[in-house]
Amino acid sequence: VQLQASGGGLVQAGGSLRLSCQASGRAFSLDHMGWFRQAPGKEREFVAAIHWSGGGTYYTDSVKGRFTVSRGSARNTAYLQMNGLKPEDTAVYYCAIKPYSGDYRSPAVYHYWGQGTLVTVSS
Repeated sequence: VQLQASGGGLVQAGGSLRLSCQASGRAFSLDHMGWFRQAPGKEREFVAAIHWSGGGTYYTDSVKGRFTVSRGSARNTAYLQMNGLKPEDTAVYYCAIKPYSGDYRSPAVYHYWGQGTLVTVSS
């Protein structure tokens, strides 16, 4: 299973970016697709997730009201719309697939990971 994340870049504070994630490869289970980020010198942290069949969405508190996770019309595609970006949002963003049950906030339960896309927010 391969995940391709894209859409990162350099943006000024207050700006917007939309990240995309496309999953492909052999057949796989998909319970949640999640977005995580890792800033320099920090641990990877949960950002958002979407329950694939039910459509429920979940966010870490720091991005609520600014970020929106959604499914795309293409098969196994998801987006992370990021508005009102802040310098503290600067990080490498990863999409990942959790195929089975488990805490969607924990990186440990995600089996498949994309390569990451860098988001840099300037002040």
